[in-house]
Amino acid sequence: MLDNSNGRSEMIRRTTEQDSNYDNLEKMSTLEILTAINTEDRTVPVAVAAAIPQIEKLVDGIVERVARGGRVFYLGAGTSGRLGIVDASEIPPTYGVHDVFIGLIAGGDRAIRSAVEAAEDNPQGAWADMQPYAPTVDDTVIGIAASGTTPYVVGALRTAREKGLLTGCITCNHDSPVAGEAQVPIEVIVGPEFVTGSTRMKAGTAQKLVLNMISTSVMVRLGHVHGSKMVDMQLTNHKLVDRGTRMIMDETGIEDYDLARKLLLEWGQVRKAVEHYKGSQGQ
Repeated sequence: MLDNSNGRSEMIRRTTEQDSNYDNLEKMSTLEILTAINTEDRTVPVAVAAAIPQIEKLVDGIVERVARGGRVFYLGAGTSGRLGIVDASEIPPTYGVHDVFIGLIAGGDRAIRSAVEAAEDNPQGAWADMQPYAPTVDDTVIGIAASGTTPYVVGALRTAREKGLLTGCITCNHDSPVAGEAQVPIEVIVGPEFVTGSTRMKAGTAQKLVLNMISTSVMVRLGHVHGSKMVDMQLTNHKLVDRGTRMIMDETGIEDYDLARKLLLEWGQVRKAVEHYKGSQGQ
């Protein structure tokens, strides 16, 4: 495989591009296809588990920096970029935290739904996309690239590291250019895909799992979870209002659902409602 991310061509052996463990897929029954996909998918958590020491190192670095006002930039192209955007977009409603996790994709917002030709081949593109956010040394850049060769990601990691930002990556190949530019590389080697080269499958699942682990761990470490409850979640629908009401009842001992709901809507957040109620009760 050719990598032109640093101005030269190199042969990169990508496990993500190796032939599938299965053949003649078109001759399989629906049950055979589904069973085979599930069999492959079961290997992903095992591969993720092997990367936990590196994930831990990256999370600890992020917590330290976000506590000082830093942010986390997810950068990727195609499926990898979309996964970063999904994870970043779920942080505000889940934890009530805005503008801490930021997802950027090669080609901009149009690329969320459609492929943008050659956008991922620009090694200066991602750093340019970050400039409206005025990146600082307290920020973290996480490059997401199943192949580990995406120039959009490689270039941003190189520049970010030179400028003193913490850099990490999530990739599914050993010894890739992306990992070489990251201070904390996370390599989740899931092996060949069921459909050869279709990294939206096992590689995408692995990336999603790691992103979940990173953002959730950071939010827990920074105090946005009490017990196991999302005490800072936004009240964006009836389901979440009901969940928040019951959380207040559990935390305060209030038995009146309507009273707990009234407190929640008045204060707009489980944490604030509980603190106000306990303060008013001298607790």
